[in-house]
Amino acid sequence: MDAKKEQLCLRIDRLRILTSGWIHIVLVDASGGVLPVCEPGQFVEVAVDRAPVLLNRPFSVYNSTEKVLELLVAPIGRASKALGEYAVGDSLRVIMPLGHGFSSAEKGQRVLLVGGGVGIAPMYYQMLRLKDAGVEPVVIFGSRTAPDRWLCDRFESECKLYICTDDGSAGFHGLVTQHPEFNPGEYDFVQICGPKPMMMACAAIAGSVGVATEVSLENHMACGLGACLCCVEDTSNGNVCVCKDGPVFNINELQW
Repeated sequence: MDAKKEQLCLRIDRLRILTSGWIHIVLVDASGGVLPVCEPGQFVEVAVDRAPVLLNRPFSVYNSTEKVLELLVAPIGRASKALGEYAVGDSLRVIMPLGHGFSSAEKGQRVLLVGGGVGIAPMYYQMLRLKDAGVEPVVIFGSRTAPDRWLCDRFESECKLYICTDDGSAGFHGLVTQHPEFNPGEYDFVQICGPKPMMMACAAIAGSVGVATEVSLENHMACGLGACLCCVEDTSNGNVCVCKDGPVFNINELQW
């Protein structure tokens, strides 16, 4: 059963600008109440009133508890850049939880998580959930250049993290599919989020060895509710709205 969607006024409890320019935001209920808990892979819609935009903006969930909602945002568009201008104590209107997230796993299963760019955000939350289930996931983080040390430390305190960079400034110099640890056949489950070309390349390799694989699509999502039809994706079940029926899909469902 889908969790009830709520529109909440959340207060910024912490805001950090990482060395990469990404924005880490910790939100709490402005009235001190309990938050609805999102699943790893779900997203939220945020009204960024300080940006010259009409629609809410979707952001992946970096972490979620009854006390806090954490977001990790890359300042790419006008709305995401404007989030960096907010301060602790400011409020944001948030609709949550939205979409369907990643599957969990059972103790003893081997899971590989692959995040490209800010697609690493939902992988942190999924990694925490897998740990709670008794699974020790391996994470590969693909980035254009050396990622923020604080971000890497959070992963490395919980799991094995392998970094690969386009410019060779940290970790392995090359694509995630070229990393020596990218061996989907050694795992029971592969879960991926990042740029579509990266996801397609990873999925093709994982699919070729018959490993169950999920990807989190990043189609443009305006309403987050399946009403505007901006994020339609062709699947084995016909055209579906990524925001409502995803954003996480098994690769066997996609017409890639």
